[in-house]
Amino acid sequence: MKKIKILFTGGGTGGHLMPIISIGREIRRLYNKDDMVFYYLGPKNELSFLLLSQENIKPYAIISGKLRRYFSFENITDILFKIPIGFIQSFFLLLFIRPKLVFSKGGSGSAVVALCARILFIKVFLHESDSVPGLSNRIVSKWAKKIFISFPKTEYFDLDKTILVGNPIKKELSEGNNETAKEIFNLTLKKPTILFLGGSQGAQKINDFILEILNELLKKYEIVHVCGIKNYKNVRAESQVIMDKDLIKYYHLYEYLNEVELKHIYKVANLIISRSGSGSIFEIASLGKPSILIPLPSSASNHQSKNAYQYANTGAAIVIEQENLTPNFFLGKIDYLFLQPEKIEEMKVAALNFAKPLAGKAIAREILESIL
Repeated sequence: MKKIKILFTGGGTGGHLMPIISIGREIRRLYNKDDMVFYYLGPKNELSFLLLSQENIKPYAIISGKLRRYFSFENITDILFKIPIGFIQSFFLLLFIRPKLVFSKGGSGSAVVALCARILFIKVFLHESDSVPGLSNRIVSKWAKKIFISFPKTEYFDLDKTILVGNPIKKELSEGNNETAKEIFNLTLKKPTILFLGGSQGAQKINDFILEILNELLKKYEIVHVCGIKNYKNVRAESQVIMDKDLIKYYHLYEYLNEVELKHIYKVANLIISRSGSGSIFEIASLGKPSILIPLPSSASNHQSKNAYQYANTGAAIVIEQENLTPNFFLGKIDYLFLQPEKIEEMKVAALNFAKPLAGKAIAREILESIL
């Protein structure tokens, strides 16, 4: 039986992989024959490759270089060595796999894969998660057949090729349960529950700030704090030192959450505090959760800030810039929200109106229509 092959490529971070996994699941829901095979080309990451393998997406590693728009000695090694080697690897892997379509999520390493696809006359589709495209996606957009965008106002792209779909999220994240959440996280549910998501980047600043105001927070709220794998030991040690003993039962610290844990805590959370990567925003929106967004100041082209304000303009969220994170101001914002239940409800409605839970299915349909 001749196989139908689709190849995904991206930067290897959660922001690239989660949409790919979502799209892969939706393709399999729509096309239930066993002659469809998925591949992935991208920078080596053991956890990412494990997740892809679990989804029956066969990963191949390529050496990944980065084009920086500022001076760095790393540009020399990347341009002279890493990018050419990655190009050669991608070219021969594409010759070997011969997919019917390459789907690019952008990020480091994806541009050389998409360029090789163009040379080999393989169709390229592109998805941009953020309101400001990264350099890889700007380059690839020049020859991509279709460009899927997440935000209504997305810069740089040719409007004739763009399709507004949103950012694909896992459908399963909407299947959480309050009682299961209470059991998994050992929640008391005697106070409003706030979920802090530090994100894979820039979590340290948020972690430090939470510790600074931890006792004040715990007097009124129950906290689930996802601090990041690298930060867990330090945050745990410091929190145990500073926490009032009678408040310990209201604080639940985790280094990261798997998909099952995440769907249940999403269900029970009354408010979510998060960075403003596109994946986080669209997950929060799809579940109708009010949120406070703290953009990562160092994000490329300031895309997190632009994401956050575009989302907040709908009324679904409040944006606090990192430089404005002061205890009184932040605690005042949270207290204000919980003292105004009508405001919480307005934010929930606005979030659901912004959400595009069928993004993965929409992209899956476009892919299948193009290759079948």
